[in-house]
Amino acid sequence: MRFSSLDDWLTWQSSLHPHEIELGLDRVASVWQRLRPSGLASPVVTIAGTNGKGSSVAMLESIFKQAGYRTGAYTSPHLVHYNERVRLNGIPVPDEQLCRAFQRVDDARGEVALTYFEFGTLAALDIFAELTPDLVILEVGLGGRLDAVNIIDADVAVITTVALDHTDWLGETLDQIGAEKAGIMRGNRPVIMADKELPASVYQHAESIGAIQCRVEVDFHATQNDDGWRWEGVRQEYSNLPMPVLPGAFQLQNAAAVLAVVEQLSSRFIVESQDVTKGLASVHLAGRYQLIDGDVPVVLDVAHNIQAAEALRDNLRERAAKGSVLAVFAMLADKDVAGVIQVLDQDVDSWYLVELSGSRACTVEQLEAALRKAGSSGRVYRFASVNDGLQAAMADAGRDDSVLVFGSFLTVGEALQYLEPVADVFVGA
Repeated sequence: MRFSSLDDWLTWQSSLHPHEIELGLDRVASVWQRLRPSGLASPVVTIAGTNGKGSSVAMLESIFKQAGYRTGAYTSPHLVHYNERVRLNGIPVPDEQLCRAFQRVDDARGEVALTYFEFGTLAALDIFAELTPDLVILEVGLGGRLDAVNIIDADVAVITTVALDHTDWLGETLDQIGAEKAGIMRGNRPVIMADKELPASVYQHAESIGAIQCRVEVDFHATQNDDGWRWEGVRQEYSNLPMPVLPGAFQLQNAAAVLAVVEQLSSRFIVESQDVTKGLASVHLAGRYQLIDGDVPVVLDVAHNIQAAEALRDNLRERAAKGSVLAVFAMLADKDVAGVIQVLDQDVDSWYLVELSGSRACTVEQLEAALRKAGSSGRVYRFASVNDGLQAAMADAGRDDSVLVFGSFLTVGEALQYLEPVADVFVGA
């Protein structure tokens, strides 16, 4: 084996390809064909979208687990441990299993230079091909059409939302971004359209390839009532459902799309009403308005685009703290930093600007400039790391104050590493 430790494998993979991101399927598909000529035996659900992918994956895992089925899930990025990306029955796979899969990918690739994400995607697919879970759930990393997971033909595709994000790669308009995400669809196979306001390009692509469209408020409906909510599809319905335990009104939209997936797979999987109820009630996803109670409450949220920031703002207002909100904040430079700040500025009293490692990270000077551009009047403090900023915010917080950590998976991941020794933090699905 080339390396015996997971950290060594990951360090090496980071330097294997000259670019961090290189969209395209030819290289990764050729390696997959050599690695697993027979492909995946399991049915596959592939989920694309600007926001809501991780929540949708976690809900599907939880519901099918309650129904007694074995699931395999691949998501990205991770928060603390790389193993979070590859889960079997909701549990991250061990280092040794990943290392063996990495070696098989390395043997199959020959002279093909793979990116870090491509290497990891192939390793996850290899593990699923070897263990044949009942259902495989794949989260798109970037876009859809040219993302590495799209070498697999999904039995059911899901488009959660389309908003402006990754514009350097996917295009500067919603129609361009929507067309990229629509690339995960396949002809004569269902695509779940979770948002009633998807751009026209999504519907146009579905029609052009003959995908079976399953649209919210047309082919399935979610209705909230005093007892929870009700879901109605073409062939199935569920009543008296509990609201998703994941916080945020938008999670009802994600849950409705997940139940549309359940309906589309009903000829292969028997899922009873109690499985749905228990699955929605027991799902967990770190870093999505995750509250860690203590002397100083800390809220962690990976929100890093305007749509996600609006959802975070709504959650903050719904659960308004008595005192001040102290925000530990860092983002990547290729995001709409000023736009995100503008959404949340009225709900933040003090900004603890911190710096992430890596070439894509904003400096604290850039973050402060973005605050001023957004017209922020909040107090501003600058720190060299997430840990330093988080420690300072927690020390400064008064009796009724709360600390908010947000802006990136990296920001939340570093905060979780600091908080793990002092809090019961669960990372994974």
